[in-house]
Amino acid sequence: MATDTKPLAETSTTELVSGILSDAQDLLKQQFNLFRHEVVDDVRKTREAATYIGIGAGAGLVGSILLTMMLVHVTVWLFPTFPLWGSYAVWGATAFIGAAVCIVIGIRKLASFNPLPDQSAEALKENVRWITHPK
Repeated sequence: MATDTKPLAETSTTELVSGILSDAQDLLKQQFNLFRHEVVDDVRKTREAATYIGIGAGAGLVGSILLTMMLVHVTVWLFPTFPLWGSYAVWGATAFIGAAVCIVIGIRKLASFNPLPDQSAEALKENVRWITHPK
């Protein structure tokens, strides 16, 4: 921002234009910094949501393999008339539902924000328009 304290009569047009351009450059720098900060914040949120999705998928895979194998045989041992394939279906579906819950939580977390900083981008566009085509 221009900080000259000269009386208005002594300020030349060149100095005024120079001050305005300097202020505009400072404003653009601030807008770019705000835009960058919002993008970094959104990347952090995206990484956090992806972590939940990955944990859910990994837990679902490991759970569906280990628990299904163990619980299938326990179920058939406890209920000898229950078919082996039916036991696999019951315990596989249970593990799948647990994994699906984790994935849905991650997707909802991911959908809870807009990864593009709309307000900063719009303000930046407006400032660029004003600087390039002042009216």
